[in-house]
Amino acid sequence: MKIARSSGILLHPTSLPGRFGIGDLGPECFRFVDFLGEAKQKLWHILPLGPTGPDNSPYQSRSSVAGNPLLISPEKLLDEGYLDKRDLRDVPRFSATRVSFSEVRAYKWRLFRRAFEGFSEKLQYREFERTSGWWLRPYAEFMGLCEVNRTSAWTKFDPRLKPREDTIRFHKFLQFEFFRQWAAVKAHCARRQILIMGDMPFYVEHDSADVWHSPQLFDLGRDGESRTVGGVPPDYFSNDGQLWGNPTYRWARLKKTKYEWWVNRFRVAFQLVDILRVDHFRGFVKFWSVPASHSTARKGRWVNGPGMDLFKIVRKKLGSLPLVAENLGYITPEVEELRRKLSLSGMVVLQFAFGEDGTHRPNNYVRELVSFTGTHDNNTTRGWWDELKQAAREHPRAPARAEMDRAKSFLQTDGRDISWAFIQAAMTSVADVALIPMQDILDLGSNARMNVPGRAKGNWRWRYEATAITPRIVRRLCDLTEVSDR
Repeated sequence: MKIARSSGILLHPTSLPGRFGIGDLGPECFRFVDFLGEAKQKLWHILPLGPTGPDNSPYQSRSSVAGNPLLISPEKLLDEGYLDKRDLRDVPRFSATRVSFSEVRAYKWRLFRRAFEGFSEKLQYREFERTSGWWLRPYAEFMGLCEVNRTSAWTKFDPRLKPREDTIRFHKFLQFEFFRQWAAVKAHCARRQILIMGDMPFYVEHDSADVWHSPQLFDLGRDGESRTVGGVPPDYFSNDGQLWGNPTYRWARLKKTKYEWWVNRFRVAFQLVDILRVDHFRGFVKFWSVPASHSTARKGRWVNGPGMDLFKIVRKKLGSLPLVAENLGYITPEVEELRRKLSLSGMVVLQFAFGEDGTHRPNNYVRELVSFTGTHDNNTTRGWWDELKQAAREHPRAPARAEMDRAKSFLQTDGRDISWAFIQAAMTSVADVALIPMQDILDLGSNARMNVPGRAKGNWRWRYEATAITPRIVRRLCDLTEVSDR
């Protein structure tokens, strides 16, 4: 599917401002959508929306289709009559710029329990339960089992312990509220003519409802533990490669089911978003399989994925696929051939443009691309530039100096307004879509970085402050969008 020439902003909802310690689907979310509209943006790119595990990564979810309860807005629960104003009177003094997931989780869970006391199963809920039952009941049971076992490892569940039905119903209630609140956000985007671009991880977390409920679809041993896990070999981000720890798939068994699990996963995803970025697209052709006992991803092997066979069935069941292929890193001709057969846009990242390989340089772009200044895995553009300057000062003849010189020459900048020089290059390029992380719009440094690949702790915490979006920023982004015909 071809995406019309447009631009937008990359921002996960957890990074929104608000008084509850984490961005959610409340008033600040609607204000952000209004900002997108005022700035003439047509896309809002988000990370995966699933319920996160111990490391709080959106790419390590407890479910491939459920929503993250931490995104539920207490103010919207108040509007529904589940809470009263007294419940929101004594909000802790959370950080405005960093998420403390443990503190937020403890506070919000108390609110959710209180809201659940006033919940009654009306027609809208019963319809949600009927249409979502195939995943909702297993997910709620799994979360209930995690509670009674006080562990996230389902392989260690005590078979004598069972969750109470009220606990299962509580987790169903949270999902109902998440999907109801997200539907309101999506409707507001539609009114503003803004499309939501979601993100689908290739793998799912081992400690998830999916693997617990359907272990036969994953490469597990008899004890339920992973035999092999996914990752990538050594690359730009890590000398040891990236060891993600997710179980790999048993594609032969998935094929026998006509890829039903994947079809259902895509179906729910397109209820939530308009366009879907498929993370690690190359895994559908070949994926890096590493023995689960290994501590790094260095010693793995490439294993064939399902290729076109999967997408033929998904298209037959669901129709056209508005997908974007994440085709970064080591990409083979076979991967690009599959992308072209599916008529999917690929990705380019401007921070990769000024090394010796000029693939990501705008003069090499074609229309069928999504151009990023940086992704959620990159440093902010200001942080990236500051690191290059530091490396160039310490080692004047190092590659960092040449990289800086190329960037200065190509962008015709002295580096003082480097974030917006990058934004202008992405926006004025021939690529059909330009996506800019909110951190670059605000010209923030490394302290606003969202994720450092290979680092397990301390990621995903950044938030912007409500006062950060100024009229000058709106005008500047609006003017650049108009002049670049986006």
